[in-house]
Amino acid sequence: MGVNNCPCGSGSTFEACCGPIIAGAPAPTAEALMRSRYSAFVKHEFAYLHTSLSAEQQKDYSAEDAERWSKNSVWLGLQIVGTDRGGPDDASGVVEFKARFKAPDKEQEQEHHEVAVFGRENGKWVYAGHMNEPGTPIRRETLKIGRNDPCPCGSGKKYKKCCAVR
Repeated sequence: MGVNNCPCGSGSTFEACCGPIIAGAPAPTAEALMRSRYSAFVKHEFAYLHTSLSAEQQKDYSAEDAERWSKNSVWLGLQIVGTDRGGPDDASGVVEFKARFKAPDKEQEQEHHEVAVFGRENGKWVYAGHMNEPGTPIRRETLKIGRNDPCPCGSGKKYKKCCAVR
């Protein structure tokens, strides 16, 4: 990586890639927001890490934890594994990524592998959380409603003739 190359691995300069987004420009895609969040960890931009979270995620954000992880790690690279939606015209998107780093108390390189979920708040992309670890099954926690079951809205109609068609 060259001196001015963006930490996110895009091949562009920081000034042409993640720098403007961290400085306040809206990210055009969910992937661009993901890349800028990685760069923010590398560059120790803790205020941006907070503001690029959804309102719900901000409730659990710990600036101290983010700062500790950011400053105590040697950041080795970001790999975007894949994306689903998250384009300029989408309301939500998913970005699977791997962030490589070396923690000071570990001899070996480590990898943070995540399937991140993004959404829009006030028209801007925000990090909204993550899915289960890649490769682990997602369990349905609610009962599945059958098409011929009574609609849970209480209308007395069958589900397929009521809320299922909305």
